[in-house]
Amino acid sequence: MFHQPRKRFGQNFLVDETVLDNIIAAIHPKSEQNVVEIGPGLGALTKKLLPLLNKLHAVELDRDLIPKLKTSCADLGELIIHQQDALKFDFASVIQNKQKLRIVGNLPYNISTPLLFHLLTFAPYIQDMYFMLQKEVAHRLASVPDNKTYGRLSVMVQYYCAAEILFDVSAAAFNPKPKVDSAFIRLAPYGRPPYPANNFDLFAELVTTAFTQRRKTIRNALGAFISAESLETLDISPTLRPENLTVEQFVRIANQC
Repeated sequence: MFHQPRKRFGQNFLVDETVLDNIIAAIHPKSEQNVVEIGPGLGALTKKLLPLLNKLHAVELDRDLIPKLKTSCADLGELIIHQQDALKFDFASVIQNKQKLRIVGNLPYNISTPLLFHLLTFAPYIQDMYFMLQKEVAHRLASVPDNKTYGRLSVMVQYYCAAEILFDVSAAAFNPKPKVDSAFIRLAPYGRPPYPANNFDLFAELVTTAFTQRRKTIRNALGAFISAESLETLDISPTLRPENLTVEQFVRIANQC
């Protein structure tokens, strides 16, 4: 089934059967679970998910793919296609019987970060998320303090979710072949953030400010938010740099402001 991949949609279709089987094994989908696939493309993963679920929601922006997707998935189960931009899609709209969502997708590199932030606004409705991402982005999501890859994205995602890299994927697994390798990651939202911020917007602003000046000490990077003396009362050294702070420490600082 031919389809010319479109650069403006960031289309790189996963075609490696071994990788697809590894994804199914990682997700372990069960009948009647409420699963949403983002960017099903030509349905390589959809065709493996649908028979195991009986019903699957799919969010696809490219209207030209939808007839092909319907044809390739005919008789495999109930496929409900939402022809929408995932960045604007209301994921809460597909919840039924208060059953939490499981979300999976091969995310376009050009929208992966804003899409993740959009999805996090639905965190209370989500059981878990499994995404194929640019390897660099995936490893930033799961990074821990004291690493150069640890930054704003790490802190903001880990405020809401436990993040785990499941496996890396070679560029050769895709058509067309992208210029970078990928990684498959699991994000599992907490029922309630383990370190809740009193004022989330302030916390988010503080984290953003810190990492735009990541080479500075937090005494200097966060001087507009908190004094060195107040940091010391929190048992946080003012000479640390943003990449040294845990999510819990960022929350403590924000809650002190």
